[in-house]
Amino acid sequence: MKIPTTLKHKPVIVSENYENVDGRDAYNSDTKGLSLGLAQWNDRGKVDISAKVWRHTGGKWSRQSEELPLHRVLDLAILVCRTKLHFQDAYRYENLYDPKDPIIDRVGLQGDAMTVEICTDNSKINEDIKLFSQALSDDGEMIGERLRTLSRILKEMGY
Repeated sequence: MKIPTTLKHKPVIVSENYENVDGRDAYNSDTKGLSLGLAQWNDRGKVDISAKVWRHTGGKWSRQSEELPLHRVLDLAILVCRTKLHFQDAYRYENLYDPKDPIIDRVGLQGDAMTVEICTDNSKINEDIKLFSQALSDDGEMIGERLRTLSRILKEMGY
């Protein structure tokens, strides 16, 4: 299925077969494509690049399609990586985290830091974190494949 080019987001780089590799939903996903392009929120004289997740209901392009600035896509990748790193050693804690110190890390960005922490405001955090950990473990092979690919590409780029 071809990603639309007549909408406000203007695709430049596309993956139009994303539904074939969309994790557990591969070959049965409503996420039909990904694109990098000119953001729909661009103002006159100001151009931003965004990533867009294109979802299709079977009848039309979905309003649940999402567009994110590239820095947020990378921030999400950082959050995923830091989360995976936490859960590698989380077994040491009774509830998979230290309730006295729920901050996992502060990742320095742009002169400040993005705080990565356990959501202790969640009243069911002790149950939910176990479910989260199990799901992360269940998806370990799929996530690991993507992290290894990302690592390889980052090394090729000199990072």
